[in-house]
Amino acid sequence: MKSLTKYFTMLLMTFIVGAFATTLQAQERNNIQYYTPPTQAGLNVFEAPFTTDVEFDGVYVRIGGSNTLQFQGLSHENDANSLDDLESNFNLATSNLDFDVALAPGMRMHLRTYLSSQHHAEAWVKGGYLQIDSFDFIEEGFLSSLSDNIRIKVGHMENNYGDNHFRRSDNGAAILNPFVGNYIMDSFTTEVGAEVYYYTGDIFGMVGLTNGKLNQSTVEGAVDTKPSFLAKLGYDSQVNDDLRIRLTGSMFRVSQNASIYLYSGDRAGSRYYNVIEPGNFRSGRFAPSFAVSSRAPGGPIAGEMTAIMINPFVKFQGLEFYGVFENTSGAIDNGEDTRSYTQLGAELLYRFGAGEDFYLGTRYNTVSGEEPNGDEIDISRINIGGGWFMTENVMTKLEYVKQSYDGFTGDYAGAEFSGIMLEAVISF
Repeated sequence: MKSLTKYFTMLLMTFIVGAFATTLQAQERNNIQYYTPPTQAGLNVFEAPFTTDVEFDGVYVRIGGSNTLQFQGLSHENDANSLDDLESNFNLATSNLDFDVALAPGMRMHLRTYLSSQHHAEAWVKGGYLQIDSFDFIEEGFLSSLSDNIRIKVGHMENNYGDNHFRRSDNGAAILNPFVGNYIMDSFTTEVGAEVYYYTGDIFGMVGLTNGKLNQSTVEGAVDTKPSFLAKLGYDSQVNDDLRIRLTGSMFRVSQNASIYLYSGDRAGSRYYNVIEPGNFRSGRFAPSFAVSSRAPGGPIAGEMTAIMINPFVKFQGLEFYGVFENTSGAIDNGEDTRSYTQLGAELLYRFGAGEDFYLGTRYNTVSGEEPNGDEIDISRINIGGGWFMTENVMTKLEYVKQSYDGFTGDYAGAEFSGIMLEAVISF
């Protein structure tokens, strides 16, 4: 009876969202240059388009948002049988508020605020950036030979390492993620920095620099960091009407920092609430540690990390493949303690129906490496599911997920969680 009630509730949720979708009259007015809309139209865009057919017609402010709610039907267990039971119920709804502003020809601003998240019930600013694709704001045609190939982004912003962050759920913004959860090693951080892009035909490159700080401070020694360096090289070609091929390689280098945030920079929280470790807002994820928790006054800052990610993407008609190879290595105590982790991922989707409004797919994700205590660990996850774009702004997803832990101690020894997730997303 409990199981029937659970699935009836999930079905009812789908109908409620469907009814709401019929009342949502979202008009997508793209009056902003070099911009990716947070709707179905933004699927597989990755970096914002480098070309535009939009003419600047004065300052234009676009106010958008996203709202997401999940019904969670997960259970978990471990070797010690020490975990409290989870109930099937709704998670906290998450919500974002976005401002996107066309400021001048070839210049726009983005700002995102988290209105509600698993980790913070109060509203707080995630970050934002200024993007420049043309110098016409100085004088029409000014340095046009340079701006035809160059893009500049500056801000306290989401850094462009790898392609996973283009397909992840960013708190309430989940319409571009074909599944409910993000990757196990969720590479995402917001640091003050700048990125410079160079585009030529189907090839592009990027180099960037950040101040290495998630929490900003001007007090000397309050946050011991040095600048972080990132780079990306990519090929992205629409070969013909049916086939698109994209391949990118990225690198993120952190040198001698007391805190490293690449895998712990998301303060909004994961999608799999309370699994294995109730109360941990990052439950279901794994963050490699290369940071120093304490050091003697005046002593050396000893954490360093190099992360490399390769992402192939192929779309042939409705069939879509996305892959992840990531290696993260680093050292603590001035190279005395070294370790390395490898993440692999593969997604295979088939989109179908009018406008490819429906899809079915699967994702397989693994992480392996050596923990500070010397244990060799493995984490594996399988997702099987599908989704329906009820409108360009409203979608639902249903998935089965199973995640297993091997080589761990404590509550994670022999741990596993599995079950059904249903998510509704509104984004405009």
